[in-house]
Amino acid sequence: MKRFILLVLDFFYQPFAKLMPLQTFRYLACGSGNTAMDILLYYISYHFILNEKPVHFSFLTISPHIAALFMAMTVTFPTGFLLSKYIVFSESNLKGRIQLVRYFMLVGICICLNYGFMKLFVDYLHIYPTIAKILTTIFVVGFSYLTQKKFTFKVKEA
Repeated sequence: MKRFILLVLDFFYQPFAKLMPLQTFRYLACGSGNTAMDILLYYISYHFILNEKPVHFSFLTISPHIAALFMAMTVTFPTGFLLSKYIVFSESNLKGRIQLVRYFMLVGICICLNYGFMKLFVDYLHIYPTIAKILTTIFVVGFSYLTQKKFTFKVKEA
């Protein structure tokens, strides 16, 4: 599967070769695919699984736009890690468990950013939830790329 993904990405990279490095293109392609899946899963979760209704627990009620956020992440967390580790940042020489721990920490920060932006956009600025999710994604993706490149999957000097 890795070979196939790399073949496809490298084929489509040619027109962009003068505009950006291969790693950046791979990140954008993999990240875009994972992000599109995240938004689709968010939309399906929010509208069809949750029916735009809050999730009630005996001790907590979670608004539907926040519950859908977490539901989508149960799929996009592992796919995002695997794409980053094996496709985008495969030259990283950090041990896999270190990468996973760092990725988990990064995702934790991204969850907080997602939560904060979604609360701001939906609850305070009254932006439609799916549009708010797209805006939130733009901010979080930029932060995530820089963090993954410089911290999570960095190449350790020998």
